[in-house]
Amino acid sequence: MKAARVLIAVALLAVVALPMQGASAQATTYSSCVQLVNLDAVNAATVVLTFYDQSGTSTPYSDPNPIPAGQSRTYCPLPGISNGFNGSAVVSSNTQLAAITNVYTSGGNYASYTGFQAGGTEALVPLLMKNNYGYSTWFNVQNTGTVSTTLTVTYSDGIVATYANLPAGTAHTFDQSTEAHANGWVGSATVTTSNGTPIAVSAIENGPTLFSYNGFGAGSTAPVMPLVQANNFGYFTGISLFNNGTVTTTATIVYTPSTAGSVTTETHDIAPGQIGLYALSVFGTNTFVGSGKVTENTADQPLTAVVNQLNTAAVKGGSYGAFDPSAATATVVFPLIMDRNYGFFTGFNVQNVGTQSTTVTCAFTNSTRTVSATLAPGEALNDVQLNQLSSGYVGAATCTASGGDQKIVGVANELNLGSAVDSLLVYEGTNH
Repeated sequence: MKAARVLIAVALLAVVALPMQGASAQATTYSSCVQLVNLDAVNAATVVLTFYDQSGTSTPYSDPNPIPAGQSRTYCPLPGISNGFNGSAVVSSNTQLAAITNVYTSGGNYASYTGFQAGGTEALVPLLMKNNYGYSTWFNVQNTGTVSTTLTVTYSDGIVATYANLPAGTAHTFDQSTEAHANGWVGSATVTTSNGTPIAVSAIENGPTLFSYNGFGAGSTAPVMPLVQANNFGYFTGISLFNNGTVTTTATIVYTPSTAGSVTTETHDIAPGQIGLYALSVFGTNTFVGSGKVTENTADQPLTAVVNQLNTAAVKGGSYGAFDPSAATATVVFPLIMDRNYGFFTGFNVQNVGTQSTTVTCAFTNSTRTVSATLAPGEALNDVQLNQLSSGYVGAATCTASGGDQKIVGVANELNLGSAVDSLLVYEGTNH
């Protein structure tokens, strides 16, 4: 088994950093489950999960059963740790992996985020809040390097928080509800390290519903959003587009339908360090299911976006981070796909973010089912797995582009329609 630092240098080795938390200062108890998929088409994956509590103590778990080539595995409950654990994990393997973490609270709310393949030396956390209509945030910062580091968090309201001597592999929690922000504050943060050590950040928005998203390593001048919806059986999307730059820019998002609606355009001016709110009212009462793309950014400022999906009547919500199209590849992997699994099913949107048309084909593990569509630039393939696979199905999906410039990204929803709690989870597909 190779060390975590080898990941970037040797493509066949994989380490996924998974910041997670066991309990917050608000007395909400959190639990986590991890889904891994072996991306190797030939070799089985020998997996070790190493858990780190927030003091830096590590607890390794070696899975005695390798994950077969191309297959996935669920770790729920997390193996080798006890109730009350609060920390992070590093997953190592002899093959390349993709991962997601599902988080659920003692109150029955659910959220999801994608595991990190590597950390970055700086993290942008664009949407934070304290007592904002019942929502507050906290985020975990994990040291994904090999030496200890000191964290500095600079908030948009001028508050600065630090944490010294964070050991390798370990995470620390910054809870905005206990910090000196004003009630009702909505803002952002930049996280840096003292010695260039890489970090990974995952954020939780906790309130009537539960949202989770990953911090960003950098902004993009033209971020893309694979799934946008409005008036879709009560579900709608809100996009918080953050200007990470130094001057005001005028940003335009073009929404392209996949299964409902028509092409729609929305433009706002966004001051530096501020958020522009998109998609909340531009569709009126019309139903829309499709994707979005920033097509104009007049000052070429770096932009990031958190995309929230919400059904206020059903009290269900989930979020994902917008994509930088320059990071798109020809393959997107969804580590967790379900059909009627204790009431849960999944659906995904895969967006063509290239400049040419491409054909996207998606295959599912342990199933002969495939879906395929030829997508124009900006267009997305929408597929809902409910009643399309076997009852109780739990697996993974791989979507591959052919023809054109082959640049795709995707997001997946997990949903339980029959649940009275917040049972919507959203995660980003892994580009491979």
